Amino acid sequence: MHLHANIEKTGLLGHPVGHSKSPEMLNAAYQKEELPFIYLAFDVKPDHLGQAVKGLRALGFRGWNVTIPHKVTIMEHLDQLDESARAIGAVNTVINKGEYLLGTNTDGQGYLQSLVSETGIHLIQQRVVILGAGGAARAVGYALAQAGVQHITVINRTEGRAKQLASHLSHWIPATWVSTDRMEEAIREATLLVQTTSVGMHPDVEACPVHPIFLHEDLLVSDLVYHPRKTRLLKEAQKRGAKIHGGLGMLVHQGALAYQHWTGKEAPIKIMRQTLENSL
Repeated sequence: MHLHANIEKTGLLGHPVGHSKSPEMLNAAYQKEELPFIYLAFDVKPDHLGQAVKGLRALGFRGWNVTIPHKVTIMEHLDQLDESARAIGAVNTVINKGEYLLGTNTDGQGYLQSLVSETGIHLIQQRVVILGAGGAARAVGYALAQAGVQHITVINRTEGRAKQLASHLSHWIPATWVSTDRMEEAIREATLLVQTTSVGMHPDVEACPVHPIFLHEDLLVSDLVYHPRKTRLLKEAQKRGAKIHGGLGMLVHQGALAYQHWTGKEAPIKIMRQTLENSL
């Protein structure tokens, strides 16, 4: 990569950001396409977020990604939000439109692109169970609702949050929540199980968010965790004849969508995925 005074700047705001693989992935994409862009990660404490946004605007950044813990709080520092950001209630990508800063959310669409391209699933008429009720669950739930699934059931340890998310999703499709003690019944009736929590993430690789006996061969099990590549949940599902889908593709595709917003060009998905795989 040749650095020069006119290079276009993109990046990531989060706290912490030292673990992020986005700089490797996006810079590899820019280099592959020979674009004069660079991607940098910035560790920004919550009470400095407003100053950071002003600084990136002043420095002429083309755009940036947003990660924990800033996805919600950054919204008050932007000029406009698109429909996805408003519906999900969080921003993961900012686009500098020159006259204004636009917040969007590529998490849900990135997840759908990964799910469909890797599994061939037809989303219409799917009966979905979502485990978790945080930001990832909200983004994925909204995307699945927009795609026309038949029904979504939300399960979360904190029942109030499960009820809140189900109520939100019911604006678009039939959605309900159930308590964890009804998890087996809900999963037995489902065709798609989406695991959006951090359970099973490295180093706690033996953890499993559901009892394996709940899983069945008519289920597609999708786990957003990407490290390890195959979580215990996915291993247990595979043993029982279920189809599986890991979380790496979501990270690649949400990054590819941000790349397209900033550059106006199609992202080199293969090199992005290869770079991410090599970094883990």
